[in-house]
Amino acid sequence: MILFLSILKPVRSTFGLFVIIVFGLHCGAIAQDDDEQTLETERVVIVKAYTPTISDAFKVKSTPVLNDSVTQKKKQIRYSIFSVPVASTFTPAKGKAENIDKPQQIPLYDNYATLGVGNFTSVLAEFYSNFQLNRTDNVGLYLHHNSSQGGIEDVVLDDKFYNTFLDLNYTSRTKDFVYGIEVGAEHQLYNWYGLPDIPVLTEEQLEGIDPQQNYFGGKLGGKFEFKDKYFNKVVVSYRYFGDALGSRENRFIATPTLEFNIADEIVTTNINIDYLGGGFERELQAGVLNDYKILNMGIQPNLLVLRDNLTLNLGAEIVYSVDSQRENNSFHIYPNVTASYRLLGENVIAYGGLEGGLKQNTYRDAVQINPYVSPTLEIRPTDNQFDTYVGLKGKVYDMVSYNFRGSLRSEKNKAVLVHNDESLPQLEGYDFQNSFSYRYDDINTISAYGELNFSITKKFTLGATAEYFNYSTDNEEAAWNLPEIKASIITDYQITEQWFAGAQLFFVGERRDVDTSVLFTPPASEPSLTLDSYFDANINIGYRFNEKLSVFVKGNNLAGENYERWTNYPVQGIQVLGGLTYKFNY
Repeated sequence: MILFLSILKPVRSTFGLFVIIVFGLHCGAIAQDDDEQTLETERVVIVKAYTPTISDAFKVKSTPVLNDSVTQKKKQIRYSIFSVPVASTFTPAKGKAENIDKPQQIPLYDNYATLGVGNFTSVLAEFYSNFQLNRTDNVGLYLHHNSSQGGIEDVVLDDKFYNTFLDLNYTSRTKDFVYGIEVGAEHQLYNWYGLPDIPVLTEEQLEGIDPQQNYFGGKLGGKFEFKDKYFNKVVVSYRYFGDALGSRENRFIATPTLEFNIADEIVTTNINIDYLGGGFERELQAGVLNDYKILNMGIQPNLLVLRDNLTLNLGAEIVYSVDSQRENNSFHIYPNVTASYRLLGENVIAYGGLEGGLKQNTYRDAVQINPYVSPTLEIRPTDNQFDTYVGLKGKVYDMVSYNFRGSLRSEKNKAVLVHNDESLPQLEGYDFQNSFSYRYDDINTISAYGELNFSITKKFTLGATAEYFNYSTDNEEAAWNLPEIKASIITDYQITEQWFAGAQLFFVGERRDVDTSVLFTPPASEPSLTLDSYFDANINIGYRFNEKLSVFVKGNNLAGENYERWTNYPVQGIQVLGGLTYKFNY
């Protein structure tokens, strides 16, 4: 036993322990067999290095494979329904479709004729007709006539007027292009009836004045539009204008347009050719003919950039102007940049721009603004150096739309109409301080514009506009005959299916004009007068007998003021005109 314990102490491994146990059992067996023998002790030392190892533990596989001989494959089960017919006594009731009121389709007519007569022996006549020759071609005709035999209170000279024009057009649309031709003619008759209040003329002189002036004009034009071509379109026009006193004017305009894409952006280039030539019988000065020949040539490239909420146009215009009569040639570069951004969709849109251009003034344009001009005008272009503006526009709940804008404009040689002085020789009907002419000055204009439109119902609409101007002149005492305030209200009301009405209200603020009744010597300030502001109320009401025939009554200047739109030119008072309109198809 002592030997076993002494041997157990140095044991350091399982194998050593096994050897010790076997050896001890063997020694015990010998001791039992030979009890009488004397045991001798021996010391056995077994040394082995300790080298432990780690055996792999049993791991469960992530996707075990079932290997069971008892497992059987699933059998496919087929289902079937045992259908037994069942007698039914249910009978569904027949349904009835509800009637829906369809909105009545408004018939459209290609032709109409209007005829009306009123006090002051006034006549209004209009005729429009559209002939659809085939699927691609059509012809249009429009005739307009408005006249009055006069009768303004306290007017000495004849004050009747005529205004008639006729337009014909032809349009053809094909798969690859569209082209059209337009022809027109016009005749206007006016009288220089605006004599000054100072009684400086005798009865014989008054009877010898012939205040009548006749204007004649004609036009010829055409347009060609090409689809999916770099050469997008070209518009050409020729217009003649003259009067009964030997004045004549010819104008030719051609505008080709090129359009192509660069990097998914649209580039448009307009080429402008504008020629104006004409003259007046009366000399501008002694020995100097009042003729004019002006050629303006320009090119205007524009890059259109479209993004989600942004529309941006980047462009410029280069113009070369040749005034051969005055030997004055000039070169101009104008900006043409506009942008709009949707801040809140269609509800709030911010916009702005910086634009400019060379405006060609003409004798015809002056007559359309003021038919009482004298045929002694000096004609030259206006250099609109820049017009910059910013604004907001949009709509609110599809019922109210708005537009507010502020702008600053700088114009060089801006044409303004002024009262002719008495220095003219009294030979013609316009030489008695009763006509107007052009003056040119450099004018800067600051303006503010506001517009509101209300769609209260589908049958009632209302619109209002207001505009304010502040002028700064260079040489003239004032911006002659230009108002500081303009405002208007326009409404339209469909009362019933038969009755309809509308109203137009206009307000124009005070204007200043040259006072030709006062003599002055420069450098003293030129005397001026102030024309009163005026308010003009126009109302119309009508009744439809059927889809084709209707009658109407119009009342103009219902405020009854004989206000002066131009110096010494009072307008007709209350005017009432009634007539009928007939629509039809051939």
